[in-house]
Amino acid sequence: MHTTHLTDLSTLSRIANVRGLDPLSADQACQHLRAMNHNADVPALANALRVLTPGLDEVETYSVDECLAAMRDLGMFLGSIKRHGTEPASAVPEVVPVLRELGRRTEMVPRDTVHHYTTWNPVGHRQRMYTGDPQESVLQESVRMVFPALRHGLDLCDELSDTAPGEDRFAPLLDALTTRLGAMVDSIDLVLREVSPVFFARVLRAYFEEVTLDGKVLLGPAAAQVPLWLVDQVIWASDLGSPDYEEFIRDSVPYSLPRWRHYYARWEGRPSAVSRLLAAYGPSGVNETPVLRRGAESLFRLLRTVVVFRGRHLGIARQAYQADLRLYPVGSGGASVELLRQIIDLTRQNSGLVGGGRAGRPTGTPAVPRQRDGGVRV
Repeated sequence: MHTTHLTDLSTLSRIANVRGLDPLSADQACQHLRAMNHNADVPALANALRVLTPGLDEVETYSVDECLAAMRDLGMFLGSIKRHGTEPASAVPEVVPVLRELGRRTEMVPRDTVHHYTTWNPVGHRQRMYTGDPQESVLQESVRMVFPALRHGLDLCDELSDTAPGEDRFAPLLDALTTRLGAMVDSIDLVLREVSPVFFARVLRAYFEEVTLDGKVLLGPAAAQVPLWLVDQVIWASDLGSPDYEEFIRDSVPYSLPRWRHYYARWEGRPSAVSRLLAAYGPSGVNETPVLRRGAESLFRLLRTVVVFRGRHLGIARQAYQADLRLYPVGSGGASVELLRQIIDLTRQNSGLVGGGRAGRPTGTPAVPRQRDGGVRV
């Protein structure tokens, strides 16, 4: 049995290795998948999944990377069968223990996630797609292009969680994180240019439906699983969020990578960067220093970058989920348009709390809003 150590699954070398693997010899079947979906041929889809499903004894010989690649390919058929109205576990029950074991070996949920569908998906002629439409490929690339920057960004967040606002490195860490999050804005701009909301709402969204395995409902490989919510947790959401957003984050955590789930557990319940900066300033900004001011300016810029991304995302979601177009009332990650609106309002609210330092307010006004009755003015 292979004993490949489960290190960070987001490293570039690991990504390249998983993309190149085909432990199920699924290349040809994944190419035929597009035609099966076009024809809504559930018997053919179920038969292909049955043929591809390895035995548990074979899975035992797989490396972790082969397990990731196997889950990727089985997942394409799970989503396809469900898209056409059939629970894959009912159609091919023998796949369930294999999915369970692949999930155990990789320390992830027992189905494919956004990481399988994008990051670990081959590019070029071996690319796995439900439809083969160029717009689907653009959407995959828009998510794929985010993860390298986000991986570094989450490592910066971990440093930031241990850095006091009065330390000289507080502002530079925030600036570096802002630079990394620029990839999110580039990603959403790519989608705005090249993907029609109609295509996503009427064609692709259906392939990301939840499936039921072992009596448990598992979400599809949605872009909402990209953990910008982890950045929010460190910056403001750990103590300045809302019950609805906290519930969404908790529901999203299981679909993240093992290392990032560890980050969530480590950061949960800690005071956010916004709260720590407010506390460092003191009432009416009485403790203001040049270092704190730089921190406020940097934190404001970071939050404005996130607001830009979220604003554009909200615009796309509004179009895709308008009543006369949508097939589903909520997004594939479980979030409604109303929750997206609430999150952007909270992000703007926290941006207003830090005020942007000298760069974001009229001369002579405090960098941090005044606190009243032990709370933060909003």
